[in-house]
Amino acid sequence: MQILYLGHAGLYIDAPQASILCDPWFNPAYYAGWWPFPANDHIDRSRIAHPDYLYISHLHQDHFDARFLAETVDKATTVLLPAFPVPALEDALRSLGFSTFIHLKNGQVESLKGGLQVAIWALDAPSDGPLGDSCLWVDDGTIKLFNMNDARPRDLDGIRRLGPIDALFLQFSGAIWYPFAYDLPESEMRDLGRNKRTNEMARARAFIEAINPANVFPSAGPPTFLDDTLFGWNDFDNDETNPFPDQVIFLADLAAHGIDSGHLVLPGSEVVFASGDLSLRHHLGSESIDSIFSDKRAYLTRYQQRMAPVMAGERSAWPDVPNDLLERVRERLEPIMALADVTARRIGGDVILDWGTAAARLDFRRRKVVSWDLSPARYYFRLHGPTLALAIQEGQVDWVNSLFLSFRFQARREGEYNEAVYTFFKCLTPERIQYAEGYWLESHAEDELYQVEGYLVQRRCPHLKADLERFGVVDDQGVLTCRMHGWQFDLATGQCLNADDRKLYRRPLIQRSRQG
Repeated sequence: MQILYLGHAGLYIDAPQASILCDPWFNPAYYAGWWPFPANDHIDRSRIAHPDYLYISHLHQDHFDARFLAETVDKATTVLLPAFPVPALEDALRSLGFSTFIHLKNGQVESLKGGLQVAIWALDAPSDGPLGDSCLWVDDGTIKLFNMNDARPRDLDGIRRLGPIDALFLQFSGAIWYPFAYDLPESEMRDLGRNKRTNEMARARAFIEAINPANVFPSAGPPTFLDDTLFGWNDFDNDETNPFPDQVIFLADLAAHGIDSGHLVLPGSEVVFASGDLSLRHHLGSESIDSIFSDKRAYLTRYQQRMAPVMAGERSAWPDVPNDLLERVRERLEPIMALADVTARRIGGDVILDWGTAAARLDFRRRKVVSWDLSPARYYFRLHGPTLALAIQEGQVDWVNSLFLSFRFQARREGEYNEAVYTFFKCLTPERIQYAEGYWLESHAEDELYQVEGYLVQRRCPHLKADLERFGVVDDQGVLTCRMHGWQFDLATGQCLNADDRKLYRRPLIQRSRQG
């Protein structure tokens, strides 16, 4: 097996039987807030344009590079699709021209071309990526590879049962805005940054110890920040309070904890397993390991200067902030707020979106968006007006995976972190918010039934958890139809008329007594 490391979470796995392209990322992401580190623009993209299989772990833009996939990857490629309950990833790939999919059941080994074996574990909590993340296991008969990217799998026993892992690729660094984006005293921010950095590397070590691979390859981070307003977020000098340590720092951390199985891979590195031996060759273009890491500030300054025209092109697409942006925010968010019964309760307060020229107050009690009158609120975000306007103009359905991950915002809050706030901003379609609502209800064991046509029926559709009390209708044949996606169920039996593996829980309001 040969693995070409593409940078970040990108792998080109060239097994004897077939090739798999995983999470290729080449173009700047999140409105040019993120760039691959180190730079990977020297890689010959034609070499990876015609894989047998494509695997995209999830929809974060540093894993799902829509421009690269659209422009470079052969659309005849077969996609290995995780078993996500929401079809957003498949829909996105189909919109780019891909049409052949293998839907893998969660954690189940599937044989591909030539007997190459794969398995995918899908994570489906609203907090996992944009409503889903996943990891990939590959076995070519000799070498077993586990590509964990930035997922945090829960079924480690299932992974271990498939045998010893020869190569583990996993995240070790930060990929979120906390604590830098928060309005905090300098001393508190440094303490939080130190804790986050320590915890990130400790989490990665814990997975390594649990999986016990023969070889570890740090991947999936950190990104680099080339925008002048974000450039200071880079960890230039091994700052123990910075949550974005690099690969060299993590490998030193592993060694300090007695783990000697780590290997440095950088964009263009080739990992080759042959006859039981591992060889590693670096191909770094005009740079070297020393020139990248010995003076990272100088390296990133060169990178920034080289990419200045690309950055300028990205900025030129940002619109001016329109005078009616408040009304556009209201039109975009109020219909979703109206459906967010559980999410609104979990948020439990108002959210301010302030873009400088005006500001909106998201009143989750009344489900209204109103002009902010400067009165206190539990959650406050100062957003970058042009990218907020662009997100609305583009119809973005996930502001976490666009606005917030651009890192161009500041925030403050009263009290502890509230996951429901960011879940709301991930779920800006009826389908997404209904999924999140149903997930919260199911995971918190609330037995919600509603009454319809003489039955008590589960409130959440077995398909994608839409609220049947709101979206369900019953015809004169006793068939309940979910208007969200058209799935149908026979009230008398609970049987789904669209698929054999779904059933509606229901019971008659009046139980018939048995005849003696």
